[in-house]
Amino acid sequence: MISNRRRDTSPEIAVRRDLHARGLRFRVDYPVRTAERTIRVDIAFPRAKLAVLVDGCFWHGCPEHGTMPKRNRDYWEPKIARNRERDLHQSELLGEAGWRVLRFWTHEVPHEICDQIVACLVADGAIPRTE
Repeated sequence: MISNRRRDTSPEIAVRRDLHARGLRFRVDYPVRTAERTIRVDIAFPRAKLAVLVDGCFWHGCPEHGTMPKRNRDYWEPKIARNRERDLHQSELLGEAGWRVLRFWTHEVPHEICDQIVACLVADGAIPRTE
């Protein structure tokens, strides 16, 4: 498990590349201090207080693509369940700290993820509407 990256995964890089091509600037692996703990956000827009997290299908238990290993199932089922609980708790903490949270799966199309991020930033007035 040590070879699994916490940051700079291929889907994350694809989203960041598309956001950058659209002229957006952001912070990577950004620490957000909440009342309970510091949470590292994959892609952050600090001024807009927008946190973007790109979750892996296996590690975060994607209902569409997540798989459960056949070996050592007694370890993996609670492990993935804890990951999902932690994700929900972190989203709640970020929300309480005034951040808007967008979560995406790694199987989602990067261009469509960026469309949703841009729409959120436009709705919040963080970037001007372009038509």
